[in-house]
Amino acid sequence: MSRIRKPAVAGYFYPKETTTLRNQVIDLLESTEKSNGFKNIFGIIAPHAGYIYSGRTAAFVYNLVKYKEFKTVIIISPSHREYFPGISIYDGDAYLTPLGIVNINQTVSNLLADNSKVIFRGKQGHNQEHAVEVQLPFLQTVLPDFEIVPVVMGDQGKMFVDELAEQIAKVADEKTLIVASSDLSHYYSKQTANELDSIVSKRIAEFDYDRLQEDLDSRRCEACGAGAILSLMKSADKLSKRKAAVIHRSDSGDVSGDNNEVVGYLSAVIYGE
Repeated sequence: MSRIRKPAVAGYFYPKETTTLRNQVIDLLESTEKSNGFKNIFGIIAPHAGYIYSGRTAAFVYNLVKYKEFKTVIIISPSHREYFPGISIYDGDAYLTPLGIVNINQTVSNLLADNSKVIFRGKQGHNQEHAVEVQLPFLQTVLPDFEIVPVVMGDQGKMFVDELAEQIAKVADEKTLIVASSDLSHYYSKQTANELDSIVSKRIAEFDYDRLQEDLDSRRCEACGAGAILSLMKSADKLSKRKAAVIHRSDSGDVSGDNNEVVGYLSAVIYGE
């Protein structure tokens, strides 16, 4: 019997009815489509809040990978609901969304975990985690045929980031896309959020993950999926994919009108020459 991870946040972060969800994603993509000048894309950074708040920012970057020939998508997520000292790759067969089943690439999943003391196959971090799940309907809409490697970081410390980056660099090829799932600052005023988030944006655009790490460590900025972003950038560096562009930035106040306590969002692309 197949082991399928069922949707945990359908009807909450995004619509649970298939047609409604498909139409919402298509509308978001059509409203944000721009000319695509990016080639040799290695990875993207996309937010993971409810679609009403961050879907537009995510759509900007998903347009950049639309119809490309990626066959494996490694999605890196923080663990919002449970801490564990390691990195968990779902050990089941598939994830399910209202748009259908997305199979797990077992070969790549096993290769990532092989010979690693901190990366393992399991269910820890996956049961209720939304940061992987919300990326899937976008991927199901823009890519015709792909499998996923859902990765949840129970600890986003430097040791875990470095190990994940090393392992990704070993398994990624030209048909692999890395998705770093992350929001930015949480519950500051719009002005303060902009100041904090602009630091993250600047470091990504400059492809300076060392200074980003320093800024995060010193609390000059925030990102709940910082480990995902850093793992993406470091693995890209190992493969000489050292160009980056921030595509869109926003916050929840843009939609809610409440600018006293906002959550920041950013989408970006990492690519090679």
